[in-house]
Order: sequence, then C-alpha cells, then structure tokens
Amino acid sequence: MASKSPNHLSSKHKTFLILLLFSLALMLFVLPMKPKRVPTITNIFQVDQRKPSWFDVIEKKIGSERIKVGLVNIGHTRVDACLYDQLDALYPLVETVLVDFDHVNENLQWKDLFPEWIDEDEKWGYPKCPDLPMPTWEDYRDVNVVVAKVPCGNGTSWDVFRLQVNLVVANLAVESGWDMKLGAYEQVYVVFIGSCCPMVEIFRCDDLLLHQSGQHRVYKPDLWSLRQTMLMPVGSCQIAPAYAQTEGKEVWKAYRSQSPATLKHNHTTRVPRLAYVTVLHSSEAYVCGAIALAQSILQHNISYTTDLLLLADYSIGPESTKGLKAAGWKIKRIQRIKNPFAEKGSYNEWNYSKLRIWQLTMYEKIIYLDSDLLVLRNIDVFFSYPQLSAAPNDFSFFNSGLMVIEPSHCMFEEMLQKTLTVKPYNGGDQGLLNEVFTWWHRLPTKVNFLKSFQDKEGNNEEVEIPEDLYVMHYLGLKPWMCYRDYDCNWDMQILHIFASDLAHRMWWKVYDSMSEELQGYCGLTQKMDERIIQRRIRAKNANLSDGHWKIEAKDPRRKHYEV
Repeated sequence: MASKSPNHLSSKHKTFLILLLFSLALMLFVLPMKPKRVPTITNIFQVDQRKPSWFDVIEKKIGSERIKVGLVNIGHTRVDACLYDQLDALYPLVETVLVDFDHVNENLQWKDLFPEWIDEDEKWGYPKCPDLPMPTWEDYRDVNVVVAKVPCGNGTSWDVFRLQVNLVVANLAVESGWDMKLGAYEQVYVVFIGSCCPMVEIFRCDDLLLHQSGQHRVYKPDLWSLRQTMLMPVGSCQIAPAYAQTEGKEVWKAYRSQSPATLKHNHTTRVPRLAYVTVLHSSEAYVCGAIALAQSILQHNISYTTDLLLLADYSIGPESTKGLKAAGWKIKRIQRIKNPFAEKGSYNEWNYSKLRIWQLTMYEKIIYLDSDLLVLRNIDVFFSYPQLSAAPNDFSFFNSGLMVIEPSHCMFEEMLQKTLTVKPYNGGDQGLLNEVFTWWHRLPTKVNFLKSFQDKEGNNEEVEIPEDLYVMHYLGLKPWMCYRDYDCNWDMQILHIFASDLAHRMWWKVYDSMSEELQGYCGLTQKMDERIIQRRIRAKNANLSDGHWKIEAKDPRRKHYEV
C-alpha cells in the first residue's frame, strides 16, 4: 500500500497541530503579564549559583545596597562572556556598565613615557607627556565596584597598554568614590580577574583583601592615597609636582586612619611619621660618609619630628656606632641580604640589604639616601611625593641612591621573592628595584645630582654645578678616601668622568664644620695613604694631562694613621 503524502494529513493530525499552535500563542501572551518577583541578594544566590567567586567579599563589604560594577578591558573571550552571564544573573541588585576608552596608540613606546633626558630647565618649553586616553569620568560617577582584566603585555613590565589599563582603573575608583555633596570619599572596591597582576606601584599589597592565585584579586584601595598618586604625570616625561603644589594644601600630611570627612576639614591633624634613612653593611668603609651625610642633613634645619635612622649589620663595630650616634643617627641592627646573582666578595654581593627599608613600617614615608651623598639644601618637601619617586639614571631607569618610599611588610616580602628570580640589569639593587617599580615619578636631577661629567667622546667635560643643588651624589672614589688637596679620581684615567675639584671641596666644607670627635672617624689609615701614593705614581708615569699628580699633598690626616 502506498504511503500518504505529507501534504495530505488526516483531520486528526490537523486538529492536534492547531491546538498546539494556539497553546504556544497563549503562553507567549500570558507569561509577560505575570507579575515578576523582585529578588533579594539572598534569593538570587539561591536561584543562581553562578555568581563570581569574588562576589562574596564585595557583598559582605557593601551589604544589600545597590551595586554598580564598571567593567574595564573586559572583551569577548569565553571567560569574559561567563563573567557577563554571572553579573547579569544578579540584576537588578547588580548593574553593570562597560567603561569606554580609546586604547593607547600602539606606536607609543615605554621610552616615550620614561625618556632618559627631558628639558628640566624648560629652555625649550615645558616638557609634556604623551597622551594616554582616559574615559569620560562623568559617565561613571556612581560606580562602586571596578572589575578589570590586566593585559599581560609584551612579556615585560614595560608595557604602555598595561599601564593605561591600571591608570584607568585607579582614576575610575578615585573619580567614582568622591561624593561631592559630602565632600568625602565613599569606598570603591577594585577586582582584577585573570592571571596577569595589577601594578604594585598603583595597587598596594596592603590594600589587598582577597587573592585567589591565577584567578582574581580584590582590593580596598585607600582612595586618598590613590588620588594623590593619580596627580602624578603618566611617566618621567615630566617632573613630578609636589602634592602641596597641586591644590595649595599639604594633603600628603593627612592622617590616613581618620575618616574622609574629618580629613576634608583638617588636612594637618598630626605630623606624619617621617625619616631619613641610610644603610651600612659588610664593612666600615662608608662610616665617614654616613657621618658627613647626617651632619649635612642636620645643617639644613630639618623638621624636629623627622628621624635620622641608620640600618647597620654587625660589621659596624662599637666604636663606629658611637661616632654614628654622635653624628645624629639612630641605629637599628639588621641582617644583611645576599644578592644571589652577585659574585662572592663583589661590591654587589650584599647590597640587597637596602630592601630592609621597606620593613620600617613605624614610618609612613622615608627618604632613603646612600651614604656617599651630601645634602646641600633642605629636602623635607620631597616627603610630599609618593612611592616611588627618584631622579633619573640612564635609559628608562631611576637612580636608587635617593628614593621616596612607603614602608610595607608585604611589599618587602614580594621583593624578597623577586630577588630569587629577577636578574638585575646592573647586577645590583638598582636593577632589581627598577624591575619592581617600573612606573616611577621623576624628581629633578638636582635632587640627586650624579657626580659624573662626560662628553660624547667619553672625556671629562666641565659641567656647571647648579647653585640651587639639593643633593650631590659622589660617584667614583669618595672624598674621604682621597687627600683633601684635590679629587683623587684625577689619578686614574678611567675615573676622570667622576673627577671634580669643585664637588670635592663641597664635601670638605661639611667636614670642616664637624667637631674634632667626628672628624676623627674620617682619618686616613696607612693602607689608604699607600693606595693613594701608588695611584699618584702611576698618574705621573702616564703623564696624565690634567696634572693633578704634580700637586703637593698637604692633607694633615696623613700624619694621623689609625693603628
């Protein structure tokens, strides 16, 4: 028997299809009219268990209030789509908004933001940084949670787009948190998802609430501190302004533990805990330099509330400790830290001991100075700068001889871990710190004036030393290791770039102002004297053109060798 054609259905089948289509139409008409049950935080979580794993922390902090989430650099990957679904399931208690901003020009390089040299004296106009596009902040004023994905960049920390995303997130938190009616900050939380970490220079480990490795980090940023950091230029392409210069008020002195409302009306409630700090380890060769450094700081009327603290390992003996205390230093003993990439007995072997300054959490801000520096003017104003502020060295790097830092135990632990894996470009602490703090704030070169004078051919070039110099950094052979008659860097051709009799005399001027007791710690040993004599003989034999080897040495310290 032939089968029936599909076009010839039985009346029974036709009736069934008509009823089915009618039922579907009725459902589509009736369901939208059914009143919706307004969900609460509790019953949303009971119905949909797909909420983000970090959301519990946010909900506990914010409570049952309306939560508006700003999404930064969240794209169209599978993970991103999952996040969208999870947040949509929490509507209407959770509302999301995509934060729109133009991506930075891909041709912009890190060296454009952190150039080796800029026109600090403004001879050719005020230096200006390249533009990093930011969102229109007025569109996102009511965001109270920011969720972002940090780009992994080009495999290094020196990635411009990575910096841009971090700055967008930080500025969004600051802009959204400010309540213009109250004149105070309402807390904004920041969540980073994905395997790539936010920049520690901007998002401090002290503000970290939750960290699930490889998945997310939840921060409760100190918005007052973050706001001040966001006032800095986007790179060292401009000199960083002091906080006091940005708003006419010394906001940096605000006591963080007070409420924002109190801070608004009383920015100088108490004097912050500040300190000048230096470190001595492994030998007593720099004891004289540290004594002169302390005396130079004290001669320029620092605040009586600012401490002078010297970290010393046990190579600094009782007699040297006595002199250092007499010079003005408080002494704190430390265990030195080995540089695993340095050769045994080398200059860099123990210079990671400098990292100990981040453990000084009894202070809010520290200005660290190497012991071969000399302060020539009051530098208290630089406590108003954020971490990490420093003067430039070369390429895109800062010089670690003078730094403004904010102590933190967790930051110290992070850096300690990096010492095992990061091989520094210069073999020492400066290389490591430039790997950790890639985004730094440029202090003028006269705040850490490197005693290095070199023309394009590598010869010593007569460079004018600014009259308004703040700090001289004595590279090369140190003044107390020379005769006071002239800079003994002239005795070796290879060290001529560090030679300057004018800079040499600056140091001895401070020496002359010291008491006889303190001067005694800067004596010449017989071994030091013999070393200088040998260099002078070699300079004479080479007939070095500068002719310093002809000068008769009259330094009275030659007659007072230590036993």
